[in-house]
Amino acid sequence: MEELKERGRKRETRHRDTWDPFQLNPIGAEKEQKRRCFQLAQYLVAVIVGLAVWTSAVVSKGSLLVLSTLSSDYSMRSQKDKQFYMLMLVFSLVCPNFLVFLKSLWRCGFKSCVTPNMKTMGSICAIECLVSLGTSILVLIVMPQFDVLTNLFITGGVCIVSSVLQIVFRLQREAWKIVFPVCSLVLVLAGYCLLAVDYYVRVDSFVDNQKNDCFIYVGVGIFASILVSLCWWENPVQAANSMQEVLSELDGFRDFVFVISSILRILVIGGVYLLYHAVIQNNIVWDDFNMTGDDGGVLEIGLGLFFLQAFCSAACHWFGVVACKIHSVKMSFALPLTSTGPTVLIVGLILFLTQAKELNGHKYTSIMEFCDSLVYMSHKNTTPVVLLEITRSICRTSLNSSYLQWPFSMLALEGACMWLGFVSCTYYVWKIKVQRIERTSQLFVRRLYESSFIDLSLLLNTKMKVARARNQESHDDIENCVIYLCATMWHETYDEMLKILTSMFRLDRYRGDPKEEHKDCFDFECHIYVDDSFMKEKCSGKRLVNEYVNDLINVIIEVYRVFTNKEPDDVSIIETPYGGRLMCIMPEGNMLYIHLKDKALIRNKKRWSQIMYLYYLLGYKGYIVKNPQKIQRQNNPCRASLISLDGESFLLPQYDNDTKRKYISDENTYIMALDGDTDFQPKALILLVDRLRMYANVGAACGRIHPTGMGPMVWYQKFEYAVGHWLQKTSEHVFGSVLCSPGCFSLFRGSALMDDNVMKRYTTTATRASEYVQYDQGEDRWLCTLLLMQGWRVEYNAASDAYTNSPQEFKEFYNQRRRWGPSTLANTLDLLASGAETVKRNTSISHLYIFYQMFTVGSSILGPASVTLMIAGAFQFVFKMAGTLSILVSCIPPTFYIIICFVTKSNTQITIAAIMSVFYAFLMTASFFSIIGDMVMQGTFLTPTGVFLVSMTVMYLVTAILHPEEFGMIIYGLMYFICIPSGYLLLTIYSLVNMHVVSWGTRESKAEVEDKKTQNVLCDKKCKLCCWDMNVSGDSLRKEKLSQTPSEDYDYYDDDDEDANDDDDHYIDYQEETEVVPASDWVQPVKEEFLKKLTYANLKRNLQEHIRYALRNKHQDDVCEELVLMLTDTVAGELSGVGPEDILTDGQLEELQQTLSEQARRILKTNRMERLERRVKRAIEKTLIAPQVQRLDEAENDFWIKLIDRYLTPIVDTKAHLDEVTKELKSLRNKAVFLYFIINVLWVVATFFLQAIGNDVLSIRIPKFYPNGTQAEEDLKVEPLSLMFLLSFAVLLLIQFMAMLYHRIYTLIHVVSYRSTEKDYKEREDEDDDGMIIENHISNGLVITGEDLQM
Repeated sequence: MEELKERGRKRETRHRDTWDPFQLNPIGAEKEQKRRCFQLAQYLVAVIVGLAVWTSAVVSKGSLLVLSTLSSDYSMRSQKDKQFYMLMLVFSLVCPNFLVFLKSLWRCGFKSCVTPNMKTMGSICAIECLVSLGTSILVLIVMPQFDVLTNLFITGGVCIVSSVLQIVFRLQREAWKIVFPVCSLVLVLAGYCLLAVDYYVRVDSFVDNQKNDCFIYVGVGIFASILVSLCWWENPVQAANSMQEVLSELDGFRDFVFVISSILRILVIGGVYLLYHAVIQNNIVWDDFNMTGDDGGVLEIGLGLFFLQAFCSAACHWFGVVACKIHSVKMSFALPLTSTGPTVLIVGLILFLTQAKELNGHKYTSIMEFCDSLVYMSHKNTTPVVLLEITRSICRTSLNSSYLQWPFSMLALEGACMWLGFVSCTYYVWKIKVQRIERTSQLFVRRLYESSFIDLSLLLNTKMKVARARNQESHDDIENCVIYLCATMWHETYDEMLKILTSMFRLDRYRGDPKEEHKDCFDFECHIYVDDSFMKEKCSGKRLVNEYVNDLINVIIEVYRVFTNKEPDDVSIIETPYGGRLMCIMPEGNMLYIHLKDKALIRNKKRWSQIMYLYYLLGYKGYIVKNPQKIQRQNNPCRASLISLDGESFLLPQYDNDTKRKYISDENTYIMALDGDTDFQPKALILLVDRLRMYANVGAACGRIHPTGMGPMVWYQKFEYAVGHWLQKTSEHVFGSVLCSPGCFSLFRGSALMDDNVMKRYTTTATRASEYVQYDQGEDRWLCTLLLMQGWRVEYNAASDAYTNSPQEFKEFYNQRRRWGPSTLANTLDLLASGAETVKRNTSISHLYIFYQMFTVGSSILGPASVTLMIAGAFQFVFKMAGTLSILVSCIPPTFYIIICFVTKSNTQITIAAIMSVFYAFLMTASFFSIIGDMVMQGTFLTPTGVFLVSMTVMYLVTAILHPEEFGMIIYGLMYFICIPSGYLLLTIYSLVNMHVVSWGTRESKAEVEDKKTQNVLCDKKCKLCCWDMNVSGDSLRKEKLSQTPSEDYDYYDDDDEDANDDDDHYIDYQEETEVVPASDWVQPVKEEFLKKLTYANLKRNLQEHIRYALRNKHQDDVCEELVLMLTDTVAGELSGVGPEDILTDGQLEELQQTLSEQARRILKTNRMERLERRVKRAIEKTLIAPQVQRLDEAENDFWIKLIDRYLTPIVDTKAHLDEVTKELKSLRNKAVFLYFIINVLWVVATFFLQAIGNDVLSIRIPKFYPNGTQAEEDLKVEPLSLMFLLSFAVLLLIQFMAMLYHRIYTLIHVVSYRSTEKDYKEREDEDDDGMIIENHISNGLVITGEDLQM
């Protein structure tokens, strides 16, 4: 309700000044706010992850201690039981190495396998073998000889080598921080000394008949701990930037090294186990491994402890990684892991105290009597085995001494020293701050974790220096980047333009003033390239902008008004060799460029617009920033650029982003490709930027595209897009690389586009038939193919949402897919044909991934045959036809449609396809219910068809549940199902047969529509054929001349008196020096649209907003409101005779400016705030400035002329060439149709003959089961081909489903990490200043003050 009232108050305010106070309010124009539910969800996730880390670490450590206790020589279990528990302990050590082996093997298979340096690999493998040797000795030999408390404490010593290396590292960097690793080293050594003294006391006090050989195990344990601590040698070395060449080389083939080293580690573990227990101790009885039914309890305990230890170790490692990635390092990572040891001790004591009565501990008066009684209890079946053995192990400590029990305190002190030692060694973890999204390799040194010391392993494995993160340990800041948003327009409607402009203005508001730092470290510019922008007026022959451009100008004005409550302030109109350009400053000071393309001067269509902005933004601007001496200054530098600061426009060099880009590499220059109707939030763009920042080899990233619109065709596309993104794109992302990053919303890396064989190849003009199909029908897919072939990766981010209009008419949909289908197939086949070379270059693409794509391509080629056979099955279900007859009948409609497509025109083909689609939809609906009815009649759904249908339904339902914001898409699944024949049969036929048609097919206006658009537009005001005969007045001509003079800009309002005092010669020299910019016919009508800001109603509103923005400090509220009130009253008084829609003349503007400035000066003087005079004066000037006509830089003008001449000259084909191309296209069409036809016919014929032979002769028998589990007497008979195809499709879907699960988890991590750093819009509180000072911190100390800008 309050929102309605607020809008009403604003409307009433506008209504006082104009009779047209009504305005649009685009959806999403309001400021984005942090939603409380997301904040709560973020904290909830952090708490859950922290609890998961803590619980899994405690269970992992506790289960390992229990296993080592049960397998001890001092255990009261039988030798057979101890032998089995020892084997489970071996498996616990092998499990993490086996998991790393599988993951590294998968990455080598699906990603890349670089040939390693044998010397480096040998060194790493040797260290890994030593670590594995130390782990095996410590866990399999030493720990079974010690009591459970000693085993709990001794693991803290595995940080000793890391402490030593940290001391060396701290001495190199910051000497004062040496305190922590020195304390760690001293405490660990003290712990080892206390361990030795403790066992000396035990031997001397005859505790549990302790023998002298325990000192050997103490020494071996210390040695083994030192070997284990070699595991994390790489962490301090990386932080010290030592051995960078070796470490960088290792990163290239780390996966291969892990494959080899994990095998070696497993062999070492097995070797230590066999050498000690089979050779030295000779206590392995191989027959005892044959467990019988009497050993059920042992199996249950052993296997249960093993699975607990293995699963919880892996879960702790994974949740630990998640905790770091969601920015909860302290609460969900460091705290749970640091408290693991004390928690295990406390939990053990609580269990002992609460369960002591189970061991009859309350019957004994001393600890010694209680310990002696445990021997007799071991024979009772009712005794809890684990509790008994743990208690028995505790009794081996000094607590069971008949002489002195005070040495037990030494054991406790040993535990405290060890715990404090590893805490001080890993103190840096508490200070780590990660950026929004991090790779696991950027957070942790090794992929491998040590399950025996899971808490220490994770903490010691955390990098001491997290690259590119802002923290005290690392001074490497996040690199700044420049993003060029480039939208291409082709006959968009007003509403579609409104979407893209609203999105750009939202981003402007999110980024804020470009001179201020932003936590996301990016700057951006917006460029819109409008194809077919001009027309020739019939009545006068003048070249004017067409109706689409007029709509775009109106949209800019409307959106600017919605976001700022005022008109666009700084607009420049520039004539260019390709047509024209409008330059506008968005509210926060970021630039918006509208490039108007004349198809008579430059090639139109999307690919050529992309080449325009790629060469302009990456080629020309990149050259300029690398050669700043090439920049030619404008005659008046104050008009060259328009920057917003403190509410004023300062006309500094218009190459502001270019100046910043001088310090930004091509790797951090991004191109955001957009369509003219794309709608997105700033979050979507930032999430894509994160992907490119995180991975240096990512050349492009795309988001989740949502089709918008209404009608059955849109419903079909909603589910089609959903399934394609949920399953197909996620699978491509996980297993290799996305093949197509759609041009409507994709972020490209500048260095990737500038790579060899990418941008240069992209400029190729199609001359052959296959090139027309591959290059021009799907330019975004071809560009991605070029990137993939050069070794770049393309990624998909499911959390980056963008919305774009989709075809709502059947004809438009078919024409769009007619372009996409052949282009997709051509590019995929091109990539597969060069698969061997691509695998060598691209680390993300492997031979297995190439095989996966071959399988998917084969499935799509067999799509028509599969749908035909599905229709045959529908005929069988619905009409009870024989199998062979149903196949023959199902082949008639596609055959008929093929003939139709060859002999009729495109419109007729689409009309017939629409009619056939309706009939097919009815048949599919009947088939769907028939399948359900058949399952009811059969009494079971456990048939191939039933299982497939049910599993597909469940899989899509689960997938939709995992996408909660898109769950509603599942509703359109039925629409998608009944349209399968239309989408996969008729559409395929239409696309193939019309492959020779290379027109765009969408947004193409008819000739009569074009004629209509060229009529009823502004004619020349001197034209006698118009409805008025009006000559332009002398004052207007003077105004136009002045607006075309590039050296005036700001001061032409008050230079009339100065010119009158000058002599004629000086005036002539001035004109010759500045040179009047000749204006084309289209310039003045465009300028008049923006001149509407100088009407009385708009001027008054603009002045109010400028004053409020200039004095937005909360301490200036009183004087601000007084200025707004008094100055608006002054405007009303001065312009009392002016109508609300009348544009003010130059004289009126000059007088008004002087009056307002004088009035503002008096008010500020009265309030003793003279220091604000400059701000207010600049706000008044900005309010009264008119749009300007500028001349293009000579260097840039020369660039455009040469670029057009080299790559973008309009194509004028001769009739002979067109005939030749048409002939080649038809030949290519015929070949493609024949290939498709043969493959699909062979599949249908094979199925037909299998049906004809009969199920009794050639079929696969499958047992039939009812839902209650009973087996039917008769078996199910299935044709081999049908079963093979069904299983293949099911396996493909299952693989994609698993990839989707993996992708969803990491998408959730990314979203949670983004929400923790999401911008919160707050009002800025600027400090007062005596004058404006603009300082560019990257301009080598250049400072421009307010005095430098005075006219």
